[in-house]
Amino acid sequence: MRSMRGFGIILASSLLAVAATTALAQQKQGSVSALKGHDSNAPVDVTADRIEVQDRADRAMFTGNVHVKQAELSLDTERLTVAYSNANGVQIQRLDAAGGVVVRSPSETAKGDFGIYDLDRKLITLIGAVQLNRGANQVNGSRLVIDLDTGRAVIDGGPPGVNQTGGRVTGHFTVPQRTKP
Repeated sequence: MRSMRGFGIILASSLLAVAATTALAQQKQGSVSALKGHDSNAPVDVTADRIEVQDRADRAMFTGNVHVKQAELSLDTERLTVAYSNANGVQIQRLDAAGGVVVRSPSETAKGDFGIYDLDRKLITLIGAVQLNRGANQVNGSRLVIDLDTGRAVIDGGPPGVNQTGGRVTGHFTVPQRTKP
């Protein structure tokens, strides 16, 4: 039992070392996360097949092939609810997306069943069958939270049996190819 626990610790340490090495290599190549420091004050452009405005409720609902663009960040989904404030003109506060949500930056792609972009708090949250890809590296889980100020991304596994990862976070990381001396 102790040897299995020791093996698990060694395996986990190895995976963390590989992930850290890969991340450092990518940063050295100038591929720092495009989500860190994203300008959430940039204009938001939305296209869709249909829009319904509920002005008394300060919200608009877009449906069908919804595409959202803000600076270098894009979001694609089937349904989007935009919550806004009418004080001092229309100011978007939050985007709620449902149905095949895909968020893209120049270096990352994140997917999930549902998404929330809180512009005030500068947080993007994806829920359900989450997948985060950066190059050939991929992490899967149940919930992803990205802080746009810090670039920090946290993925949770969720309860067992809820997703295809069995309630655990899974990852696939590339290893730098080394030549033998």
